[in-house]
Amino acid sequence: MQDFVLFHAALADANRLRLLNLLKDGEVCVCQLQGVLQTNQPKISRHLAYLRKAGLVEARQDGKWAHYRLKKLPAPSAELLAQTLAALQDLPQIQADLKRLKSISCQPSQFGLPSFRPVPAGRSLRLAAINGGKG
Repeated sequence: MQDFVLFHAALADANRLRLLNLLKDGEVCVCQLQGVLQTNQPKISRHLAYLRKAGLVEARQDGKWAHYRLKKLPAPSAELLAQTLAALQDLPQIQADLKRLKSISCQPSQFGLPSFRPVPAGRSLRLAAINGGKG
């Protein structure tokens, strides 16, 4: 019962809905999420921690960078999340977020680190790392 409540509570916040929508097409770096929502990193991290606790997202670390993506959910939860995100698609804020995400790049190379490629949803992180991000 608690998992059910936590899942729905996670969907009851505008910023968390925006984050989930940004993650629906694959993995995104926290720095990109911060740029899209135009807020500070601690706030983004708190929302992502809530989504993680609710079982909606998963993360991986790449040095100092954290990358999040939607977690594979059981059928009833996956369907509810998909319907929720589909209902948001025509909202101006959601469309602006997606447009802004396309213009923000995460560039560890500016800090002397190797660049990486996002891992598309449903692809193996290990296989993607072996194949240079091509999954």
